[in-house]
Amino acid sequence: MKIGDDWYTKSLLIDTLYRNQNITTQTENPSSDFANLFMTVLNNLLMQSQAPSTIAAQIYPASPDTVDLGIPSVDQNTSNLLTDIPIQNDSFRFSNISAEKLNQELDGKLKGMGEVFIRAGNYYNVNPALLAAIAQHETGNGTSRAAMEKNNIAGMMGINGLKSYASVEESIMDMARNISKNYIGEGLTTIAKMGAKYAPVGAANDPTGLNNYWVTGVTKYFNKLTV
Repeated sequence: MKIGDDWYTKSLLIDTLYRNQNITTQTENPSSDFANLFMTVLNNLLMQSQAPSTIAAQIYPASPDTVDLGIPSVDQNTSNLLTDIPIQNDSFRFSNISAEKLNQELDGKLKGMGEVFIRAGNYYNVNPALLAAIAQHETGNGTSRAAMEKNNIAGMMGINGLKSYASVEESIMDMARNISKNYIGEGLTTIAKMGAKYAPVGAANDPTGLNNYWVTGVTKYFNKLTV
């Protein structure tokens, strides 16, 4: 190492100077003539050499902020990655709610189905209040023709149009599966985002424009159930 070699060489010069003058290392107070000579040479050497702090700065050549620890620095590009990480919205995942609270709001074909919404939500990890809110809006709170004749409480479509179910319970479970997999599971974690897929405005199968009210309707029912 260059710094070490330079310091070592100067140390040898001092040692040689000692030996040539026959200095006794055990003597506390050497002769004044030699002491003056020695101090002069030593001071010159020290002034020419690097100060310890300078040497340390070369051995440890950076402040802690710039020492390479193997961790990539955060620049404009890498910092943007932090904001690109999707944040899971858990408000639509399963949350406890009493069947009694749900049943107070449910009517028609949905009447008394609070426990079924909770069971379906728990099984598919969906908020029961969200399921109930969608069902309320889709059926006019359990009074639509699809609900009455087909037990279809969520507007679920099949290859031949509206699906028919053997029971309302079966329809609720199918809706919960659909919402969990195809909506929340795909990152559609707001009612507005769900509505754009579930009931797109201007859809061919919505000639009367009812889809325009899907977001506001579901939001109204959901807020009422979660207050």
